[in-house]
Amino acid sequence: MKGSTVYQSIQKRGLHLGLLPEMAAAVNPSTPITLDHDLDALPQAGRRLTVAEFARAVDDLAARLWAAGVRPDEHIVVHKSHNADIWMLGAAASRIGAVPVMLSPALDAATVTALIQRVGRPSLLTDTAKLDAGLAAHPLADLTRRVLVVAGEHPGTTSLAGLAGSPRVRPVVRPLDEAAVITHTSGTTGLPKLVVHTPRTQGIRLLPQWRLLKLMRKKDPVAIHIPFVHSRMVAAMSLALLKELPVLLLRESDPDTVAEQFLTHRPGFVEALPNSLMDWEDLSADPRKPFASVKVFSSTFDAIHPRTMSRLLNASDRQGALFFQIYGQSEVGPAVGRAYFRNSAHKANGRCVGWAMPAGAARVRVTSRDGRPPSAHNPGFIEVAWDGLAKTYFAEQDRYDTNRNGDWWRTGDVGYRTRLGCLHMLDREVDMIAGVRSSLEVEDVVLGRLSELSELVVVPGPGDEPVPVICTTDDTPLDTARWRAAVTDFPQLAEPVQIPQAELPRTATLKVQRIALARHLQERLADTA
Repeated sequence: MKGSTVYQSIQKRGLHLGLLPEMAAAVNPSTPITLDHDLDALPQAGRRLTVAEFARAVDDLAARLWAAGVRPDEHIVVHKSHNADIWMLGAAASRIGAVPVMLSPALDAATVTALIQRVGRPSLLTDTAKLDAGLAAHPLADLTRRVLVVAGEHPGTTSLAGLAGSPRVRPVVRPLDEAAVITHTSGTTGLPKLVVHTPRTQGIRLLPQWRLLKLMRKKDPVAIHIPFVHSRMVAAMSLALLKELPVLLLRESDPDTVAEQFLTHRPGFVEALPNSLMDWEDLSADPRKPFASVKVFSSTFDAIHPRTMSRLLNASDRQGALFFQIYGQSEVGPAVGRAYFRNSAHKANGRCVGWAMPAGAARVRVTSRDGRPPSAHNPGFIEVAWDGLAKTYFAEQDRYDTNRNGDWWRTGDVGYRTRLGCLHMLDREVDMIAGVRSSLEVEDVVLGRLSELSELVVVPGPGDEPVPVICTTDDTPLDTARWRAAVTDFPQLAEPVQIPQAELPRTATLKVQRIALARHLQERLADTA
């Protein structure tokens, strides 16, 4: 069976996570999947599997879930320690017709408990580490149908390890427009929202990215470093496996560890979180050249700075290497995109996040916030429309409806479109600061001028003045003279505040929680006043 044939079937029948491994094995059972870690749920599986072995492992886990009592139409919250088996367990739950609710390992126990309450007595699939870290202190017996752990033993739970060898179960296919997978938003403004994806919406989202992978003339390995719980992970794995591309699944983000993996497996395509790519920038100077084999870098989730793209592209030895940025969010999938190239990325306008993708992909518009036409100096609301929009927020339909206007979804970002149609995203609406056209633009420019900065975030201070919060490589003290020279174009900025990078509050996708950072900054400045 050809990948293109399976892809066409997905466009008609939707993407069913529980069937994906089996479909990929039908395309090419020998495609390798390599891990940089052992699987908690299947420690005997090792770190290198074929797609056929991967599919059998998912089938095995599905049989264990069925034996534990999980049934079709049930919700099962998957929240365990960071590991690729999270994705496999979600696929296993989907395979028996349950609806996996994928919660990040980065969420604290109180947040997880609140989301479990929102779902309404689901099953909980976790591990002993999460239970011991605080989850067990909450009344799980009252909040859930059952608590399952992937391995080991814990009072009041059933261990999947003890159910190995359970009889296999025929797959159950979810209806095309009913909930198939539930993920959550980043939670930058409070308790995360639960985003409902259907087989139809998941399948449609593959369209623009399937075309992107046509750039891969050779079957080079694809390195994936994104949260295993994220809706983007469903698309990334689907595209790579159906294209018969070897997959390298990375859990670790430490630059030295990543360099070793890249030197060993030589990926041609890298998809990673923007902040991870930023952390890996210094590897561009590594004499071993870990990025030499990379033809395409790709990222979604958040804005990425031109400096980061330029450094990575210049570390590749591949002719025509490019960085493809996709702008979107969990609710809309990929909305617009653009490519950056080695000779121009350093001078690119980082606020230009791209153009509408080919026919059949999302439509994008910018609407007025104040009755005046949107422009660079009067940004409007960015809105997206297509059949790939998420169906709803689970148990928060009114909140979903607030952002939905017919076919159009308001993203919460503000920006404008140029005469050539390029979408410029300037800021999140909630992060706008009076007197600053775009905080993200300031960050792009200054980071490009000061190589010693590892992070820069502009947030409102106690008097709503724009305060640059900076982090430096190895926490080296900031050279104030270099700083002043770099920010001459931005006289409205207050004096910078330097903090260790480890103190930055982040979401599960490593975005800086700007509201939380502003609150932390104001408390800090109040203490020193």
